[in-house]
Amino acid sequence: MQDPRELYQLETDTHASALGAHTMVVSLGGLIDAGNTQQLLTGHLLGTLEHTVVASFDVDQLLDYRGRRPVMTFDRDHFTDYADPTLLLYRMIDAEGTPFYLLAGPEPDYQWERMIEAIRQLIRRLGVQLVVSAQGIPMGVPHTRPVGMTKFASKPSLIPDNEALFGAVQIPGSLDSLMHLRLGESGVDTVGFAVHVPHYLAQMDFGDAAVAALQAITGLTGLAIPIQELAAIAGLNRAEIAKQIEENDEVGEVVHGLEEQYDAFTEGLKRQNLLATEMAQLPSADEIGAELEQFLRDEEHTTDEEPGKGYDGPDFLR
Repeated sequence: MQDPRELYQLETDTHASALGAHTMVVSLGGLIDAGNTQQLLTGHLLGTLEHTVVASFDVDQLLDYRGRRPVMTFDRDHFTDYADPTLLLYRMIDAEGTPFYLLAGPEPDYQWERMIEAIRQLIRRLGVQLVVSAQGIPMGVPHTRPVGMTKFASKPSLIPDNEALFGAVQIPGSLDSLMHLRLGESGVDTVGFAVHVPHYLAQMDFGDAAVAALQAITGLTGLAIPIQELAAIAGLNRAEIAKQIEENDEVGEVVHGLEEQYDAFTEGLKRQNLLATEMAQLPSADEIGAELEQFLRDEEHTTDEEPGKGYDGPDFLR
């Protein structure tokens, strides 16, 4: 492996002892982020909290530009702008003055192991003790019910009282997933939140998922991060979704069917009897896992062939 230190450079002369923080939030857009959950969350953090850049990564070594071409601006007879991709480590300050880190940018296409070793070096240098990430995954759930999530961690004690929805499944890897595995192997505490986004909203903003992700992160870390602006965005999303569904009877029926399934499932849990009659038509955890696995494999195949193309949902939600 080439020296991981050559992947990044520090953007501050401040000694690491004065930069330390307990938590690092990682937001590296990967194979799929249903409902733009991670994108909304990252934008909210950077738009709400005081921050400075501590380190930058050499994206020329990490990205496949032909796979996802950056946008350029052409004005009449010349080029005027280039949206150069950046992968940056920010030092954030929460509402109570507590520092934490945010690593944000596009998921590297190359050198995953080297990139993760670079992250590990920065974690040790900056005194980080907990690494957290969140993203959206598509699920057969209605948007009219509470947002659920799948939690995972480097050790069970970090997510007490967790009720696993899936058994063992195989899905396409991501740098984020490999990071959780590798950091956990080296003794670093990591926690991830996979927020359940209705599959029919996978390719549009679903603010409720970002709100759930932020609440999960603050609940775990104790960070004081204002939520009002993100909650307002989520409210606008709900109003627009409700309006469009009201205008489309076919999708309304799909949502109604998902509501019935969801309600039957939760009622079965309350009764502590998952074999109740009303549960008979619900998919098992293994079936749900298999469906998710197939969805992600299809997504990976589509992305490889046509970058930027993904879930082909109802026309009115595109």
